[in-house]
Formats: sequence, C-alpha cells, structure tokens
Amino acid sequence: MKKHMSKHTAPADALPPEVRPGQSVELLKQLHILTRDGKLNQDSRRKLKQVYHLFQFIEKLLLELPDSPQGPTLADHGAGKSYLGFIIYDLFFKALGKGTIYGIETRSELVESSRQLAERLGFDRMRFLNVSVAESTQSSELPEQIDVVTALHACDTATDDAIAFGLQKKARFMVLVPCCQAELARALNQSKALNLQRTPLRSISARVASLRSSPVTSKPAGRCSSCSRSSCSSSTGS
Repeated sequence: MKKHMSKHTAPADALPPEVRPGQSVELLKQLHILTRDGKLNQDSRRKLKQVYHLFQFIEKLLLELPDSPQGPTLADHGAGKSYLGFIIYDLFFKALGKGTIYGIETRSELVESSRQLAERLGFDRMRFLNVSVAESTQSSELPEQIDVVTALHACDTATDDAIAFGLQKKARFMVLVPCCQAELARALNQSKALNLQRTPLRSISARVASLRSSPVTSKPAGRCSSCSRSSCSSSTGS
C-alpha cells in the first residue's frame, strides 16, 4: 500500500538539519527559506539562524507567562512578511493549541499575502492588521492587553511607538531590535557644519551604531531580563 505524504511534511532525511521535527515544510518554502525541492542555500540558512536566535529569546518569555484559558497574545510590529510571527506560531502556538499572534504592518500587499498564507496553512489564530504601529494602539481589532510585544528593525520612530503600545497594552514583555535612526540622522544633517569629531555627539553616534542590531528584551515595572520593523530591507521579515 502506498503511503500518502502530507504536502506540509517531508521525510526527515530529505531535509536540511536546520529544519526542526514537526516544522511546516510548506511554510518554509512559502517564506522562500527552503527551495521547492527542500534545499537551503547560504543566505536562507543565515536568515533562518537569525530567526531561530530571536525565537529562543521569545520562547523563554512565553513559557514564563501564567496559564490562561485564551492562551498568550503576541503583537509583532512592522511584521513585513511575518517571518518571525509564522515561525513562532509554527514552533510554539501550533502545538499549544491556544493563543493569538497579531501581525501589524503598513504595506497592504504584505498583510494580504500573510492572511492568505495563514489560511492555507491552517494557522487560524494569526491575525494581520494593515495599520501603523502608532495607529494600532487605537485599533478595535486588538485586545486591551497584550502579553508580548515584538518590534524587529522597526524604522525611524516606530520602535518608540512600539514601546508606547506595549505600555498602553500592559505588556509583560517587549522584545525590540531598533533599526535606522532616521530621526537622529535628520537632526544631524540639519547642522552639516558641525564637526562631530569635536563634540559629545561623536561618541553618542558611535554608541548608537554599535547598538542598532542588538536585541533588547525588556520587562515593565522595573523588572530586569537577562537575556521589532516597518519597511527596512535589512529586516528578517522583508
């Protein structure tokens, strides 16, 4: 008798070792992480490694949340193609059987494609909103309280908006990876005659540059954690 294989799975020995047991192969192909024949190129391997690294941070926080009938809620700001949101759902929320992920993105075509992909994969507890980070604070499609807020490579002041969102939604955790400091750059460009080598701004700008790609996990109310994007092409979700 011939065995019928689900279109969402493949033999373990036919997949790269980076693909985890039970992970949706169809999802990885749709995100262009795997090729059509299930291969992983060098660029995709780097991207997948980066997403896994961020997932490890977030998974620990999700496991710290108290159990609830509705499950955990996570809002991903500047979601782009929702690489991170889909991976988190596939590796954590899917098996949990409860909880909701909200992807927030301003580009309507990415929101629509993410909705279609979630429907095809049966990821029915993923929601996608076509609003800005700032606008999302007033959206009736979001619950009053969100457990985890992520913002990866959120451009310009979007990271600040994500922090404001998290505070308003009483988020238990925030995972933020700031991107381009466009607001700071504009301020500096207004004074091109200023010699940064001879001012404190020199050390400040160098410090900002060194921190721009470092993940930051925060807990509200002064709790310490040891240890995310809108339209930036360097983001994992672009």
